[in-house]
Amino acid sequence: MRDLSDKQKKELKRIVVSAVMFFALLIADHAGVFPEKGPGRYLLLALYLVPYFLVGHDVIKKCFAGIKNRQLFDESFLMTLATVGAFGCGEFEEAVAVMLFYQIGEFFQDYAVGKSRGAISDLMSIAPDYANREAEDGTVEVIDPDDIKVGDILVIKPGEKIPTDGTVTEGEGLINTSALTGESMPRSVQTGEQVISGCINGDTLLKVRADKVYDDSTAAQILELVEDASTKKSVTENFITRFARYYTPAVVIAALVLAFVPPLISGNFAAEFGKWVLRACTFLVISCPCALVISVPLAFFGGIGAASSTGVLVKGSNYLELMSKLHTIASDKTGTLTEGRFKVSMVIAAEGCEASDVVRYAAAAESGSTHPIATAIIEACEDPLPESKISDVQTVAGKGITAKAGKDTVAVGNFSFLEGEGIEVPETGDAVQGTNCYVAKNGRYIGLIVVSDTPKEGAAAAIADMYKEGVRKFVMLTGDSEAAAASVAKDLGISEYRAGLLPQDKVGVVEELLGELASAGSEKKRGSLAFIGDGINDAPVLSRADVGIAMGSLGSDAAIEAADVVIMDDDLSRIPAVMRIARRTVNISRANIAFALLVKLACLILGALGIASMWVAVFADVGVAVICILNSMRMLVKKEKGIQP
Repeated sequence: MRDLSDKQKKELKRIVVSAVMFFALLIADHAGVFPEKGPGRYLLLALYLVPYFLVGHDVIKKCFAGIKNRQLFDESFLMTLATVGAFGCGEFEEAVAVMLFYQIGEFFQDYAVGKSRGAISDLMSIAPDYANREAEDGTVEVIDPDDIKVGDILVIKPGEKIPTDGTVTEGEGLINTSALTGESMPRSVQTGEQVISGCINGDTLLKVRADKVYDDSTAAQILELVEDASTKKSVTENFITRFARYYTPAVVIAALVLAFVPPLISGNFAAEFGKWVLRACTFLVISCPCALVISVPLAFFGGIGAASSTGVLVKGSNYLELMSKLHTIASDKTGTLTEGRFKVSMVIAAEGCEASDVVRYAAAAESGSTHPIATAIIEACEDPLPESKISDVQTVAGKGITAKAGKDTVAVGNFSFLEGEGIEVPETGDAVQGTNCYVAKNGRYIGLIVVSDTPKEGAAAAIADMYKEGVRKFVMLTGDSEAAAASVAKDLGISEYRAGLLPQDKVGVVEELLGELASAGSEKKRGSLAFIGDGINDAPVLSRADVGIAMGSLGSDAAIEAADVVIMDDDLSRIPAVMRIARRTVNISRANIAFALLVKLACLILGALGIASMWVAVFADVGVAVICILNSMRMLVKKEKGIQP
């Protein structure tokens, strides 16, 4: 009862009261309290109408609203028509039972939707209720998040939500990112680091400079994605929608034929009509498509909820279905498969030189640069030269840099740059994989520094898991050099890669891969292609792939907007986990469809032949619906083998 809403509690109370009245009347009727004929029969009818209207008044109301709006053929119309027909045939207890058990099924549906919505409501709770803005005089005012302006200093007290994306200007501590990433381990932040909205501050006070207005923040974008997800239906859901559109009027016409044609053929219409009307009513109850209409969307909704609980946003059921049949995955390299941060991986000193001196002189020349490679060399230097000794820094864009380090002249750059300076460079340096920085002092080559982007921890295992989950081809696409691409591909166990690509080249490669899939079969039968990216230059190719997967934590806004699936913590192991969720969702949906259609078909035939009673009809309708709903609710189990990464 704790996890029921007030509306659900009221509905449950109404069902319980109606059930108690119904079973009391049923026992009294079978005990002979009411005469089978005469005024006692009318009294019994009146008494049965009380629980009938108590439990079913909203269904009847929907039926008449549908008639008024010329939208007849829905489950409310079927239920009302069938139960009124049962009352007309004198089957009072069956009429009330149909309405009562139908409402029990509706209650299960509402409860199941509430549970699956709960998996997403945790994510929806990231929306901040207020923000604390610090004025120039140091006072703090409470404002609406929509009133935040870029540059505002926000005071985040312990336990409060971070209202918009920003940079920490004062304080350090831990923030809880579980609502966004699914990770229970808090993240440490300090002055100068970026934080995203929706996270919860820990035990210390933080001051954050707003980098975005609330509508552009991570939290606002996520909420918009979740709200839009239900509008993008899967192929299976669209099939059910089309099926119900034609199925419902067809069974109503079949019921009318069943009620009138056999009595007319028999030659004794008056005597046979009541019997065939009861069969037609039974036929209508059995035919109600609520098991299909409810359970299939519920399974996909639950699948999206299960994915969100692992820190992955799926923007629609159609993308979840495509994730279940991934055949090919293409991926960007830098920031997706690798850390996106350059580090010195190797130093090769020339004969008679020390590796520490090579790094020291290179760091001196690069000391004024903010280039990622320069930053990596500077970070690797343990004994830097004083800035006062560095002068005459000259940069040649894309090639190298020269500088004075004390009395020495230092040159750092690529192979052709040092050759252009008249410096003889050993050819062995070209064989080293990575970005090679050649270093010379006073016109003589002293060594080579190899700077590389290291693979993400767990990336190789994640790719291996993708293969286990059914991926047949994984292709790495990068604008980096052939040597750098080959090195990363080898480390991650990737057999196919394309190097030296511009953004438009990546789109061309994805087009090529899609062409290969198309040649393997029709669009419905072929597997799907996903692209994983994180940068603004990945937005075009994310849009072109069947499924675009973006890294949400460090990824650009353009990439997240263009993507269909967003991984909130940049953990590649989320992808095989979502593939498992997607496949299970599709399997549950198909099982529901097969079970519901087979049971209903069998019961429809039995009902038309007069073998199935109204009680069998109740099972064929409500029983099947409840079983399918319970089957769909299996997607709501968060921690289950094969679901969590």
